Amino acid sequence: MAESPAAVGSRPNRAVLLAVTCLGQFMVLLDNTIVGAALPDMQHRLHTQLTGLQWIVDAYVLLVAMLLLSGGVFADRFGRKRVYLTGVAVFTAASVVCSLAPSIDWLVAGRVLQGIGAAALSPASLALLAAAYPVPQERIKAIGLWAGFSGIGLAAGPVAGGVLTEAFGWPAIFLVNLPIGVVLLLVGLRSLAEARNPSAPAIDVPGTVLSVLGVGALTYGLIEGGARGWTSPVILGSFTAAVILLAAFIAVESRRTAPMLPLRLFRQRLFTVSNTAMVVVGFALMGSSFFFSQFFVYVQGSSILRAGLQTLPATLAMVIVSPYAGRLAARYGFRIVVTTGLALAGLGLLALGMVHADTGYGNVWWRLGVVGIGFALTMSPLTGAAIQAVSPQEGGLASGISSTTRQIGAVLGVAVLGAIVRTRQSGGASFEAGLNSAFLAAGTVTLTTAVFTGLWLARSKPTTPQRPTDPTTVTTPTNAPANTH
Repeated sequence: MAESPAAVGSRPNRAVLLAVTCLGQFMVLLDNTIVGAALPDMQHRLHTQLTGLQWIVDAYVLLVAMLLLSGGVFADRFGRKRVYLTGVAVFTAASVVCSLAPSIDWLVAGRVLQGIGAAALSPASLALLAAAYPVPQERIKAIGLWAGFSGIGLAAGPVAGGVLTEAFGWPAIFLVNLPIGVVLLLVGLRSLAEARNPSAPAIDVPGTVLSVLGVGALTYGLIEGGARGWTSPVILGSFTAAVILLAAFIAVESRRTAPMLPLRLFRQRLFTVSNTAMVVVGFALMGSSFFFSQFFVYVQGSSILRAGLQTLPATLAMVIVSPYAGRLAARYGFRIVVTTGLALAGLGLLALGMVHADTGYGNVWWRLGVVGIGFALTMSPLTGAAIQAVSPQEGGLASGISSTTRQIGAVLGVAVLGAIVRTRQSGGASFEAGLNSAFLAAGTVTLTTAVFTGLWLARSKPTTPQRPTDPTTVTTPTNAPANTH
């Protein structure tokens, strides 16, 4: 699809553009891991329970999951610079709202706004980068730098979260976004050139609304079920509403000429299997990491700063191994690499399900590392498999759907594993026993998926090494070529 003439004719300074897009994505990824380190302090200062912590995480992830695809279309249709800077402004303002939140309700509202900002910022940043580097080889290098630099946010999050929370309290983890956002707005307004795709599809408003409401109703039932009772009218009503809304979503999407989620793509076995596995990756990774800091603080008695440092092996393993996952898939095939990754992650989670209050850290860190290595081996190859299953023109869309399914899995992971912990506690078990059950459940689901993926994922190799982009929140814009991942 062609760029608008103005976009092609006036390229911004590439170094500045690369810095601006990298820093924006860095801010989003930093927010993913920095929040986890502050959850114990949030629980103490806001006087909330596990349910409140789940909403702090899922309110953000839910909006990102449901709006990522629309964010890419918005950027193409209305201007990538405009959508990117709007996303930065919303994300920054929402961060200030979060830092000033006097109650859990205000904090969750701020997290919703952050999710909206991130869903605009992430795809628009990658779209700007792709438009500025039309030569495929140059684009691959630029996106590699973008992914590598922004991925530093993942590793920095636990440490920064621990330091800031220990020194100033949890509001500081959100205020750190303020100077970054202001710099991005000032530099972006002066340096970025506008780019758009005049032939971008129309916004799928019905699909977007139904997906947000449907997954939101399901999430509400899963999170609140432990507190209100699984058979209470409100919870049963939320599950019923979720089924109706998601059924309506499928019906609407099957009839639209330009749906946000083309259901015909799922007729391809490779596409269906890779996205199903991606849901499980999001489920197990986000659901388990939600409890990492809480385990070290509440079970083993660590300080918040020390707990942030203790969770680093999983994050560092992902940052280090992710760049090599696509190359391994190119050499050995999707099935071997993904199955190996899921098996490692599953075994690591099962091993975490056996740690206790008196387990020394020397016998814990390697379990976190195995989990990180396992998931790092899965995400880029699964995205590559989804892209290979469709036509070259739909590669960007396939990548976006893959990111969306991972985010949906993340929403469900926090909700379901949190429900397991809460249900165990309501039955008289300790928080430690509840965590063990949650880790064991995540490990079992991941190992089972490894078996089915090994049986069903096609014996195929990508034609070019798949380059990972963002292991947590990024989607590729709908007009981006397939080789950007």
